[in-house]
Amino acid sequence: MSDRVLIFYGSYRADRQGIKLARFLVDGFAARGADVELIDAKAIDLPMLDRMYKEYPPGTAPAKLEALAGKIRAADAFVFVTGEYNWGVQPGLKNLTDHFLEEWFWRPAAIASYSAGRLAGVRAGTAWHGTLSEMGMVVISSTLAVGGIGGAFDAEGVPTGEGGSAAARAFPRFADDLAWWTEAARAQRARRDPPY
Repeated sequence: MSDRVLIFYGSYRADRQGIKLARFLVDGFAARGADVELIDAKAIDLPMLDRMYKEYPPGTAPAKLEALAGKIRAADAFVFVTGEYNWGVQPGLKNLTDHFLEEWFWRPAAIASYSAGRLAGVRAGTAWHGTLSEMGMVVISSTLAVGGIGGAFDAEGVPTGEGGSAAARAFPRFADDLAWWTEAARAQRARRDPPY
């Protein structure tokens, strides 16, 4: 059984650089046999949060919200690819994430951060850790952080330069950590219903 992994990316900028990291992750997880899908917040373009998915009466949620809720519920694990905006998280990714709650429960999540600078978005990654935990996910301890994002991958997500080489070296442990927790969570959910 292959792991169903959703990779979330949240920049709305015209000259998005982190999309290359997201593509690298999609390719990396697919090469390991995962059933992987990129969820691009800009492409989905949810409105600013007014009503969460669970606040709509059954059958009345907008179609794109309903479709995404189904994908989240069917997933085994999540990867959040986040840039750092002024020491904080990207608003597009946060807005997408906040539309859901129970749909995230009892699955592992991993964080991949990036920035143009040498700190590689780690402050945003740290902020996401608490947010994802509060939303019912088990956040793995391994992270992937890429500095100098503009030169770390080509347009298709193939690693280039020092930053890309570092990401390629870090990826196996990152993916192994997520796979272990994915298997553990799936086995536990099959053994026993979650307490809530």
